[in-house]
Amino acid sequence: MVHVQLIQHAPGAPGLRWLGLGPGLRPSRGLLKLQRLLDKHAFWAKGRRHAELRQLLSGSQAVVSLWRGKRMVGFGRATSDGLCRAVLWDVVVAGDLQGRGLGRQVVQALLAAPALRGVERVYLMTTNSAGFYRQLGFRSADPQELLVISGSAEGAAAQRHPDDDASDSEQPLSLATPPSGCPSRGPAGHSSSPGCS
Repeated sequence: MVHVQLIQHAPGAPGLRWLGLGPGLRPSRGLLKLQRLLDKHAFWAKGRRHAELRQLLSGSQAVVSLWRGKRMVGFGRATSDGLCRAVLWDVVVAGDLQGRGLGRQVVQALLAAPALRGVERVYLMTTNSAGFYRQLGFRSADPQELLVISGSAEGAAAQRHPDDDASDSEQPLSLATPPSGCPSRGPAGHSSSPGCS
């Protein structure tokens, strides 16, 4: 296995976000290295500017990075309400190091973060890595559907896309673990607690 160092950043990743800190809390131009990792290995995140990365990090309750020396080789972040729902975002490992358990380390570290520990359901969206996530316990979120709206919500609701009625085969994956604050699902699959549906 490749020797890497996993860093579990504080919520919002202020050291990475503002000072570019990496291993040993040393300045490592971490934000630039994150941008390069995403540009090269995450087709969905290409072209994100530093200001956008800072905003994404600031809104994340869990942030993990993997380093091999001074090179950032893995990353992931999560948002969570801390009780009922969480979402994994931007899980990525450098292509030349995939298949060595690094993605598993990132996901497991995110799931172990205080903001995600015990949430009822953890979601993620994937285009071509569902098999990997299924190995970690995720499953299709049937009968839920993934719905999207492009651009800002303001004014977008008035726009109707020609294939709005077409069925979409992409489904979110989830890892369900009921916490103490959210009761188990009843026969209809609904929770009686506000915010836990």
